Amino acid sequence: MKLQKFFKLAIFACALTVFGAACVKEGPPGQDGANGATGAAGANGKDANETCKMCHTPANVDLIAVQFQYSKHEYGETALEESGNAGCSPCHTQGGFQDVVKRNVPATFTLNTTTGKYANDYNCNAAIAYGELLCRTCHSSIHETYTSTDLPKLTTTAPVALTFLGGKKSVNLTQDNGSSNLCIKCHQPRPFSFNNTKNAAYTGDVLDYATLASKPTDVFFDGTSAATIAQAKIVPGYRTHTHYGTVGAIVSGTCGIEFTGTMGYAQAAHVTKAACSDCHMAAMNGGSGGHSFNAKGNFNGCNVSGCHTGVNASSAKYWTNPRTAIQTLLNQLAAKLKYNGVEFLNRNTDSSSNLWYGLTANNYDGYLNVYDPATNPNGPTMNPAVFQNPSPAASWTADQKAYNLTLPVMKMTNAQFGAIINFQLCLREYSLGIHNLDYSKALLTNSLAIIP
Repeated sequence: MKLQKFFKLAIFACALTVFGAACVKEGPPGQDGANGATGAAGANGKDANETCKMCHTPANVDLIAVQFQYSKHEYGETALEESGNAGCSPCHTQGGFQDVVKRNVPATFTLNTTTGKYANDYNCNAAIAYGELLCRTCHSSIHETYTSTDLPKLTTTAPVALTFLGGKKSVNLTQDNGSSNLCIKCHQPRPFSFNNTKNAAYTGDVLDYATLASKPTDVFFDGTSAATIAQAKIVPGYRTHTHYGTVGAIVSGTCGIEFTGTMGYAQAAHVTKAACSDCHMAAMNGGSGGHSFNAKGNFNGCNVSGCHTGVNASSAKYWTNPRTAIQTLLNQLAAKLKYNGVEFLNRNTDSSSNLWYGLTANNYDGYLNVYDPATNPNGPTMNPAVFQNPSPAASWTADQKAYNLTLPVMKMTNAQFGAIINFQLCLREYSLGIHNLDYSKALLTNSLAIIP
């Protein structure tokens, strides 16, 4: 009985809930209560636009971008040409440069014990060897904190191991907190290596430059026969040269073939007192200075406190006389660098392709006066005589090979090849001695004295 009573009560309760709810009608809403107390102020948010304007102003990054349009770093085409080239891209592409800096790639030559050959270690990862030289090439921290502290940080200011010397020597220009080391990282000469595969002793190692100075009368190359050509460590061709970035060697007083002579190898004051930026990034004058990195015609960097006063293009002591002295030595050395009356150095009278046009009387460009229908097709028309190429390419036509055999052969001593290197270093640093007058003058003067 109790159980039946329980179920009856449960059924009644459910019915009441269902039917009772349907009868309830919602009343009108009541009035809002009073506002609560004001809460504490939240933290200020970051205004992205204001952060950008810390750097992107007409007087800062915007101005730098305009100046950079005048820089060959920006408008040069080499980045495209050398993309994917692991050997050239460390200096010609942004990705390649960032890679060798990040991995601290050495400038050494390493022996492969299996092959017995040396290989130049200074290469980048070909997979990322691309990109024009832009802001992040030199400035490593742009858009990391998005504050004005990002811009001054440089990709590297570490001492630079010179690839020309196989990494056996480093230079460290400490002025301006080592900023010049960033420039020298790329603006340094390319090494000469033992590259004659016809020589049974071929190793591929960097050339022993000291031997050029210590044994000046030894034969460096003899092109008179196949047998003598096979004895050479380097077979000279049109592009046997220091490459173009010789200023790093001259401004640091290194890499020259230091023949014993009447002049000691002293260093000018610029080596320790001036940074690259002092002259090449001085206050703009026309299209020179600032982030154009071009110092041509701009003397604002010379005329600063602690340096010089009144220096201009007519200044005898600091400009015209030093440059005339180096120009004279270059002309004199070129005139002596001959074999059987034929000049070793190439003349190039085309002002558009010769970067050093006008620096010497005969417009030498630092290349060698060797026939090559691919790289030096105009050599025979610009030079009174041109040397036979001792290593003609298989791609040459029969006529080109036949013409090559009609040309005079080349022979040179260690002293002559060493003097050629010194000529290339001193011509291609472009300033005619202004970067390091004392060292340039000693290299050229002693080279002249060693050549009969």
